[in-house]
Amino acid sequence: MRRKHLVAIVVVIFLTWNFLMYYMLVSKNPGKLGSISVEDQLKILQGDIRHQLSHNSELLQHLQELDRKIHQTTTPVPYDANRFILPILLIACDRTTVSRSLDLLIKYRPNKNKFPIIVSQDCGHKPTADVIQRYVMEHDIKHIKHPNISDIHLPWPQKKFQGYYKLSRHYRWALNQVFHTFNHSAVVIVEDDLDISPDFYEYFSATFPILHQDPSLWCVSAWNDNGKLDMVSDDAELLYRSDFFPGLGWMMEKSTWLEIGPKWPDAFWDDWMRHPDQRRGRACIRPEICRTSTFGKKGVSKGLFYEKHLKFIKLNSKFVPFTQKDLSYLLKDKYDTYFTKLVKDTPEVTVAEAMSGHRSNMKALKILYSTKDEYKSTAKKLGIMDDFKAGVPRVAYNGVVSFMYRGQRIYLSPPPGWKGYNIKWS
Repeated sequence: MRRKHLVAIVVVIFLTWNFLMYYMLVSKNPGKLGSISVEDQLKILQGDIRHQLSHNSELLQHLQELDRKIHQTTTPVPYDANRFILPILLIACDRTTVSRSLDLLIKYRPNKNKFPIIVSQDCGHKPTADVIQRYVMEHDIKHIKHPNISDIHLPWPQKKFQGYYKLSRHYRWALNQVFHTFNHSAVVIVEDDLDISPDFYEYFSATFPILHQDPSLWCVSAWNDNGKLDMVSDDAELLYRSDFFPGLGWMMEKSTWLEIGPKWPDAFWDDWMRHPDQRRGRACIRPEICRTSTFGKKGVSKGLFYEKHLKFIKLNSKFVPFTQKDLSYLLKDKYDTYFTKLVKDTPEVTVAEAMSGHRSNMKALKILYSTKDEYKSTAKKLGIMDDFKAGVPRVAYNGVVSFMYRGQRIYLSPPPGWKGYNIKWS
């Protein structure tokens, strides 16, 4: 606050100085100005203004330098977690089992004023609307309905993707409601087929200040794509940075929506989010153990990956008091220094050596990959997700994918001198 007050005072002085100078320029020596032509008066005034603008430019540079020095020397004020409102936006359609999601959201919600629940329903499905209305009356949640439930006219090859187009249209409308109609400054987005962990609200409350403070972050997610039971440690406190947008229970600020909302895609919004044009080098925070899990076998994806992968995701059951912990290690400068050294100092082995168990006495092992095929082959052998989105492997940070294999930490890493993600690896 001290920094803000000082800057405000300096800005006021700056504006007042400009006003006074303008007044003096147009009003000084009225007798002299009256004795010469209008054209000459304008030339004199123009010269004075140019001189003043040059002076103002120098003054502004001094102000900016002062602001930078204040920013560098002022100790950051701890963010008061009780000051902000963090709404939960639940995207719903035609699942009457939305009650399962709502029951948990209400059960674990510590404060209804701090965490208002907004259910946005598409599809116009009355049985689902009736279920939601019960919660409106009993638990004071908001129920908004997408006004456009019409089919989207698509050419024949795309007709099978109708659901993805409708979902993207619904997301655009619902997020505009949250940020423009209700005027919230951030949001946590979930869908109607998600269970949440006991510390779901605690997790997002604690990570919001980090998201707000660090411009190299653009989301916080409750999801770990490699979060199966045998691929995560038992440490529920572990949090990471990730270049891969995970979704499935995630938070963003209004400033991000103002940036991406106007160009929101017609379909496949989550893959669109993963493109470099949207991500712009920014990362998300994600947990070791998921704070959400999905029970929605059927949906627009027709159960894709559910039987093979999603139903095996481990949902955290321990309450971690994140708001009482120092999470500043997730800020980019601190995290990059720590994580880079950690991976660099980890012993390097081949995938065969890692799978053999001969180095099981080591806390962690590193396996290198240099090509797309090398990565996919290694990932399949070790049981993690092997696909790429816009060239980024799931959960990767600086090309490194961290997971557990038979109780041992593995870093699947690019070699030294890595040049960045290759968008052609998709």
